[in-house]
Amino acid sequence: MTAATDLADTVSVPAMATGRDSELRNRAQVRGWLYFTALVLLVLVVVGGATRLTDSGLSITEWAPIHGVIPPLTEVQWQEELERYRQIPEYQLVNKGMSMAEFQFIYWWEWGHRFLARTLGLVFAVPLAFFWLAGRLDRRLKWPLVGLLALGGLQGFIGWWMVSSGLTERVDVSHYRLAVHLCMAALILGGIVWVARAIAPHAPDLKPTANSSLWAGVIAGLVFVQIYLGALVAGLDAGWVYNEWPMMGEGLFPTIMWEPTLGWRNWVENPAIVQFAHRTGAYALLLVVIAHAISCWRWAPGSTHARRAATLLALVVGQALVGIVTLVMEVPLSWALVHQGLAFFVLAFAVAHWRAMVGPIPLLDGRPHRHA
Repeated sequence: MTAATDLADTVSVPAMATGRDSELRNRAQVRGWLYFTALVLLVLVVVGGATRLTDSGLSITEWAPIHGVIPPLTEVQWQEELERYRQIPEYQLVNKGMSMAEFQFIYWWEWGHRFLARTLGLVFAVPLAFFWLAGRLDRRLKWPLVGLLALGGLQGFIGWWMVSSGLTERVDVSHYRLAVHLCMAALILGGIVWVARAIAPHAPDLKPTANSSLWAGVIAGLVFVQIYLGALVAGLDAGWVYNEWPMMGEGLFPTIMWEPTLGWRNWVENPAIVQFAHRTGAYALLLVVIAHAISCWRWAPGSTHARRAATLLALVVGQALVGIVTLVMEVPLSWALVHQGLAFFVLAFAVAHWRAMVGPIPLLDGRPHRHA
């Protein structure tokens, strides 16, 4: 009886090791797929920013999720697309007399944005199905990933909902709907990074303080709010109202631009006040990140958490500098796209830092998944 028990124990040890190694390999593969998906999403966001800043978003006036993947291929098809565009207010009031070459320029930006969105859907859905059916997906990740896939589908509808707001009575899209569209992209990116970091190796360092994870979450939330305010700035063309820094005209607050009839809506509809809110949000974010970095280095000097807090501070400072340059140069397309893309990179890093504070999902054998 004792010999049989010893034999069972001897066999179970390598079996457990093999199972753990297999789980680690599966996690690494899933993590690689999620990081690649996040990269594609980041590219999509930058192309979306270019689509907005080149006023290309209304060039395709129909929502055709399937056959819309094929662009016009003949002169007749191009003429049909241009004729549809001629029916909307943007053409009639802003771009009347636009040549075919000018139309094709804005068309390709919008088509490229939609094509990348479709590609992203496949990049996420196909590997998800493969990992699920192959049994390589941790059961604790299945429904969160399905939720992200559902958000991606909803995002496609939100994109058309946004575009449709500029097809009848307006010459541009609703800045509210633009902000929802961009924030949904930010939410999806944050969710992807959160899940990926949950199954990544974590350093054995303890949190600097009991509240460190809370403040890391607050920072991620503030970055999300800044992205929302940035979307309002882009939607209202508010970046061109004041192009000096740190002043806004003759003071730090553009009081002469306040419109009493708008009341509190000045904060979301008045371009000057929206730009002020975006600036103020940046200052608040920077102060919180500085305080967080100081706290991490004070209570856990040299730890992984402290180093990441310092890196996050460097990213936020860099993003602020890019924002200032974009502003004073009167929003050139290249700098504006760097500013938007870096905002999403800062969000991804902030979410990863937050998840590292919370800790990983344990392996199924119950042992922690940590770096040596």
